[in-house]
Amino acid sequence: MRPSPGWVVTALGLTQILAWGSSYYLPAVLVTPIAADTGWSLTWVVAGLSLGLLTAGLASPLVGRQIHRHGGRPVLIASAVLIAAGQVALALSPSLPVFIAGWIVIGFGMSAGLYDAAFSTLGRLYGPAARHHITTLTLFGGLASTACWPLSAFLVSHLGWRGTCASYAAIHLVVTLPLYLLALPRGPLPSWEGAPVAAAPRPAHVRRIDPVFLVLAAAIMIGSMISTVISVHLLAVLQAKGVALAAAVGLGALVGPSQVGARFVEMLVSRFHHPIWTKVTSVSAVAIGLGLLWVGIPIIPLALVFYGAGIGLESIARATLPLALFGAADYAPIMGRLARPSLIAQAASPSIGAFLIERFGTEATLGVVGGVAAFNVGLTLLLVAMTRSARTSPSMR
Repeated sequence: MRPSPGWVVTALGLTQILAWGSSYYLPAVLVTPIAADTGWSLTWVVAGLSLGLLTAGLASPLVGRQIHRHGGRPVLIASAVLIAAGQVALALSPSLPVFIAGWIVIGFGMSAGLYDAAFSTLGRLYGPAARHHITTLTLFGGLASTACWPLSAFLVSHLGWRGTCASYAAIHLVVTLPLYLLALPRGPLPSWEGAPVAAAPRPAHVRRIDPVFLVLAAAIMIGSMISTVISVHLLAVLQAKGVALAAAVGLGALVGPSQVGARFVEMLVSRFHHPIWTKVTSVSAVAIGLGLLWVGIPIIPLALVFYGAGIGLESIARATLPLALFGAADYAPIMGRLARPSLIAQAASPSIGAFLIERFGTEATLGVVGGVAAFNVGLTLLLVAMTRSARTSPSMR
């Protein structure tokens, strides 16, 4: 008997919170204690995450193919083990090279265990019906920093940074791993196999030179770069606007609820529109938010609400739009191929943002990022035109 979709999505949602919180969001709390305790350069401590993201990007096509062939269960199980092993390496690291090696191991775990792998698993299990489940899953993911930043801060204050890493390793082995074992069905056969499925809008096997795929990959990559640059440097941007640090932290907290709120609205209305309009709304909201942020006080709160809503919808669009455009048959490999440039761009984005701020200043950097966001709106509208001209789906008319 297969587990119910509600149980599968809930289990994946809980594991997503833990996976994101112990990897992508971990350095925000740990970098300063690590640098202070070890004497390692802050730049190199932060570089651990960048190398982890780079590793995740390089491994993502392989992960997609494995999910396609064997289902998501073994891949996600491996992710829990890999993240736990990487955390143990961090906790025990006697030197910077071992610390970096631990992040590389975590990078493999991120590739096998974060959004793209979870989305691919849902697509493999539920086919065209996965859209609603994917949207629900992102509601959980939006709580990762809200839940794990305080948890990490509590652990650091009581156990130190090494004890925090060891605790996360234990959590993955005693919570995340059993959830994957219990919630995910065995075997690669999708639950929707044999059910009547509407014809895929485009051939299920997408060539690497497919123009729609390339434009979509570029739009997703640009969105990932923007969100990573702003996430890493948001407090610096707000302080450059004359906002005190405490107030900047409070304003930055608007982004998380805005993400979750936008995802909840999308969950309610998604059945009424094609996912490409989610993508259009996402990139437009990000561009508007960055434009308002560039203008500055007194509309910074509104700017952050627009920006947060945009990146919240982006997580949904990057998962549901490939499913709608290319069909469910090869969804996992396609997601793996889309994830590679996005994750590699995320790995480079913090350094790019830091270089721009140091070289040209915060205002000019914000203007550049806003211009890139506007370009992404144009790129997404081009995608709309391309898919419409191909008459891919009656629901897009």
